[in-house]
Amino acid sequence: MPYPVPMQVEAIQAALREASAGAGPLSGIDGWLFYDHHHRDPVGERILGLDPHAHVTRRWYYFIPTVGEPRKLVHRIEAGRLDSLPGTKGQYSSWQELATGIDTMLAGTRRLAMQYSPRNAIMYVSMVDAGTVEFLRSLGKEIVSSADLVSHFEAVLSADQIASHQAAQRAIDGILAAAFRELGRVLHPPTGNPAHITEFDLVQWFAEAMRREGLTWENGPNVSVGPNSADSHYEPTAERCLPIRNGDFLLIDIWGRKDLPNSIHYDITWTGVIGREPTPLEQHVFATVREARDAAIACVENAFSARAFAQTGIAQGAYTGTAPSRPLHGYEPDDAAREVIRNAGFGEYFTHRTGHNIAIELHGSGANLDNLEAHDERIILPNTCFSVEPGIYLPANFQPGHPQFGIRSEVNMLTSLNKAWVTGPRQQELVRI
Repeated sequence: MPYPVPMQVEAIQAALREASAGAGPLSGIDGWLFYDHHHRDPVGERILGLDPHAHVTRRWYYFIPTVGEPRKLVHRIEAGRLDSLPGTKGQYSSWQELATGIDTMLAGTRRLAMQYSPRNAIMYVSMVDAGTVEFLRSLGKEIVSSADLVSHFEAVLSADQIASHQAAQRAIDGILAAAFRELGRVLHPPTGNPAHITEFDLVQWFAEAMRREGLTWENGPNVSVGPNSADSHYEPTAERCLPIRNGDFLLIDIWGRKDLPNSIHYDITWTGVIGREPTPLEQHVFATVREARDAAIACVENAFSARAFAQTGIAQGAYTGTAPSRPLHGYEPDDAAREVIRNAGFGEYFTHRTGHNIAIELHGSGANLDNLEAHDERIILPNTCFSVEPGIYLPANFQPGHPQFGIRSEVNMLTSLNKAWVTGPRQQELVRI
């Protein structure tokens, strides 16, 4: 669980001023309005450094203006809920007082950022309910998306966080290599009599190995053989799993982070075959997925390799005054990967986005590599991390007589101001076990 961090009003207001002065979607912004009830906005809680376990049974509002002192509005029976934050405090009990209090709090403002996305296009930041937006509009307020602000304050990593990702990478890459050796030992013993092992058994083996390395993780990891590899979010359990046997196709998806405050995940997927050579179809699909992965990687690398910089502010996805000369939107690497797979005739079998932001949470709040599930127009910022993981998942009847299978090749990338790179090894051929 992420630890709350101190909220810095100065940094948020600097970002708001730069955004307001720019030409992007937050141009002319008057401030950032946070709102919560029963922890419906974990993104806002993290940015403000609030306790995610606090007892929140009444609505609260916190407004950070572009210039000036922040303002709070809280219910009288939870009057201390925002006392850790700076600013003036208003209180209410009745719904009439609440309406008046909001009107007073936002006096003199017109254009407000909230955790909102028009048409729910970027659902990862769409936290505020429609009724609240309707009420604010009735007061003459224009509500715009805070998505780019959220990316800056949630997805941009510190040097220590980047180091924690690299530590997780070294540990998980070592564990995965050991798992392949363990499978070989179990299924190809000197006696010639393979031992019994299931998908879930290997999941348990991974869990023990990860705990020894001081890692923590959400669910998983994922071990899929045969037709289960064609289910991109398959989860084996003790009651529902297949035995792993010679002749099987194997997919392993493993992720985790160091069990330390604010550490960053590492998340990879590898595929291979057990006790045999790959079929021509498996080879072809893997080569296509590998080419799609590398096309997305090249798209990112090319955008971040430019040496010229522009004073572009939030319109180019940065709050430091400098950014790569060609800003990169989240949908662009997805387009690059999807074009490769579509041209190979497998377009309908690539059923998920190309990648997701990675932060303290496995699926972070920054830009995703996505033009399928969402048209992600958010800018991929310097000092962020994300996965690149195209996949092809074929049905049982795709080729007569060929077993059902799926292939995904997943790596992680980090960015700096003028460079982007893959943080671990890239799989170049199907593993033979």
